[in-house]
Amino acid sequence: MAIVPHARAPIHTPTPAFSGRRWPSRVYPGDLVQTAWVRSDLAADLARLADLPRDTTENIVLCASEMFANSCDHSRSGQDPEGRVIRTLHMPDVATLHLAVIDDGTRASASATRPEIPRQRSVEEWAEAERGRGLLLIHHLATAWGTRAALDFPFCSGLGTVTWAEFTLPGLTARKAAR
Repeated sequence: MAIVPHARAPIHTPTPAFSGRRWPSRVYPGDLVQTAWVRSDLAADLARLADLPRDTTENIVLCASEMFANSCDHSRSGQDPEGRVIRTLHMPDVATLHLAVIDDGTRASASATRPEIPRQRSVEEWAEAERGRGLLLIHHLATAWGTRAALDFPFCSGLGTVTWAEFTLPGLTARKAAR
């Protein structure tokens, strides 16, 4: 028996992209140790999509791991022993992949703020910073990204944050235009 976890082999034959495609949501414990499983599961889910270039898959997986790490580091998901993080994946149209990570909400010791790129840093501060580049990575790799409250009711403030990113799939944009 190997002591190193192996990558999961695709269970299904890859199929073409289609509008409205959804993958099952996945729920993970809010522990950074789970990052490898988040990455592995997402790579396996993306392997079910035919004609997805490897570099696009790697970019999406990198963004998901950054989103997951932020959920564990900055929300109740990583603070509470019962904390969870949910990952969703779907295609709103044939050339767009929408990835979302949902956390358990703000920590008791934190103010209710949404994730954002630190913009008040000088070049020197960025060079010395050991943290704070995850959202910047997502900003550069995704076509669009953002955050929103998990529940849009005023009395539910702080109950969860959805961090999402959309990716335009290369090669599939031309197929979308032809339809």
